[in-house]
Amino acid sequence: MTTAQTKRRAILAFMLDRSGVLNKVSMLIRRKMINVDTITACATQQPGISRMTLTLREDSDDKALQLVKQIEKLTEVISAKELDIDQSFWREVAIVKFEADNEHLEQLGQAFNFEILDRQAHEVVVAQVAGTSLMIDNFIDQIGRQKIIEVARSGFTAMEK
Repeated sequence: MTTAQTKRRAILAFMLDRSGVLNKVSMLIRRKMINVDTITACATQQPGISRMTLTLREDSDDKALQLVKQIEKLTEVISAKELDIDQSFWREVAIVKFEADNEHLEQLGQAFNFEILDRQAHEVVVAQVAGTSLMIDNFIDQIGRQKIIEVARSGFTAMEK
C-alpha cells in the first residue's frame, strides 16, 4: 500500500503582537484536524504587528481556503492568505553538525553555499546552510547520513515575490 504525498501549503498571516495569538491559531488548526509542518513568527517593520508563516500538507483546496478564512476571523489577525508556491519564496535554515575531512569539505563547498560556524575536535564541523528544503536535504545527503551528528532546522518562512 502506497501513500500519496499531500500538497504542501504555506499560509501567511499578519497579526497584532499579543500573547495568546499563537495558541488561538494552533487550537483552530487542531480543531480542523490539520497537521502543521512548521510555524515561524517574527516582528514586522510595523511596531506591534507580527507575521506568521504556517506550512502544512493538505490536498483539499476548500479545506485550506476555509482554514485561511477562519484564521482571518480571529480578532488579533489583520490578514491571512495562502501563498502560491510559484509566486513566493520558501526558505529555511539548518545547522548541521557532522564529521568531515578537508577534502570532503572542499567537495561540499563546490556544490553548496554554506557557512562554517565552528570546527570541533577531530574533523567535526558545525555548518549553517539556508535555502529550499530540497537543497538542505541534498546537502545532508551529500554529507552522508552516517557522518551526521545532529541537525536543527528552523522551519519555513515565506514571502511573496
